[in-house]
Amino acid sequence: MHRLSALLGATMLALSPLAAEARTVVVTAAHMIDVLSGRRVDDAQVVVTDGRITAVGRRGDAVPTGAERIDLGARTLLPGLIDMHVHLTSDPRLSGYRGLEFTDNFATVVGVANARKTLDAGFTTVRNVGSGNYDDVALKQGIEGGYVPGPRIVPAGYALGATGGHCDATEALPPSFAAVPNPSVADTPDGYRKLVRMMRKYGAEVIKICATGGVLSKRDSPGAQQMSYPEMKAVTDEAHMLGMRVAAHAHGTAGINDALRAGVDTIEHASLADQESFKLAREHGAWFSMDIYNDDYILAEGAKNGAFPESLEKEKVIGRKQRETFRAAHAAGVKMVFGTDGGVYPNGDNARQFAKMVEWGMTPMQAIQAATKNAAEALNRSDVGAIAPGRYGDLIAVDGDPLSDVRTLEHVAFVMKGGEVERAPAR
Repeated sequence: MHRLSALLGATMLALSPLAAEARTVVVTAAHMIDVLSGRRVDDAQVVVTDGRITAVGRRGDAVPTGAERIDLGARTLLPGLIDMHVHLTSDPRLSGYRGLEFTDNFATVVGVANARKTLDAGFTTVRNVGSGNYDDVALKQGIEGGYVPGPRIVPAGYALGATGGHCDATEALPPSFAAVPNPSVADTPDGYRKLVRMMRKYGAEVIKICATGGVLSKRDSPGAQQMSYPEMKAVTDEAHMLGMRVAAHAHGTAGINDALRAGVDTIEHASLADQESFKLAREHGAWFSMDIYNDDYILAEGAKNGAFPESLEKEKVIGRKQRETFRAAHAAGVKMVFGTDGGVYPNGDNARQFAKMVEWGMTPMQAIQAATKNAAEALNRSDVGAIAPGRYGDLIAVDGDPLSDVRTLEHVAFVMKGGEVERAPAR
């Protein structure tokens, strides 16, 4: 009787209108960039079933009956891109003190607009390394709930730092603001352990720390270390115990090297890294995420946007040096991921960095791999970053050949995220 009941139940479920059939989409294109093998494939065909890639082959291969078809013609297909360093809830036009004109939750609204722009630009996954009020967690929840469109988000919540440091939100405000709760600041190893737990409690999936000073903060020096080695070690130990990875904002040499010794997973900016930094990064398997495009934007538009004069002076020193360090780090065999600091320049212009990466030493394929397979590995994810069975159906297409002209990635014609078309080619 039990077997009969189970059989009848399965039959009724199969006949029920609620039992939806698998949705299959077949995408074809003249070319495809296989980032895993590092080569271009012609006459590509990708099969996506219920949001996941199930087959990758050549145009004309057998496909399931009734599958939807999307032919991208002469275009080149790539995996959805990954930006490892963005601030979706930031607008560079509100630099310096201008952001104080708006209510606290205004940043979430900014994030909704920037999420759409970033997705349209071909970035289907981003790591949001710092926002106030857990706005990046809220944005992730809204996207996953279908309320607003946007990329997959790996949120950090607040970026953690020392009192008066780059990640202290009241760093440029008068002492009367000391009474304002600041959930991003600690000054002892145990204090940082608690902050790591707090970030995870409220939805963070990666921990961001400020190991050194920064450019856009008003009073500190980018090269100065702001967290001690024991503090950074406490963060990494706690985060790794909880299954989370750690990103360290670090411009200065000493802060970079202590962060690497402490076990951080990615170094953000890495502007003044030296040969010892490169050696430590290789030994520890850490990645460099270097935002070498936004210097152009900051120096061109910063004053108009309200950036602190002190910040512009710091950028004049750091920007060129960071690009030289990028070239040296790549030549030294340091593992690199694509990270732009979106929000310091307008979100949606992320792909402009590809040309800078090529200008400063990478091949177009290496730059693309930094934003796909490398980034996925650094995130410890096997569901994004490549066109391969089992991965999400995150696909983009461009006109032309990005291996010949990487700037074609600045004009994405087609975006698919999880098997759903988010941006269709113009006809």
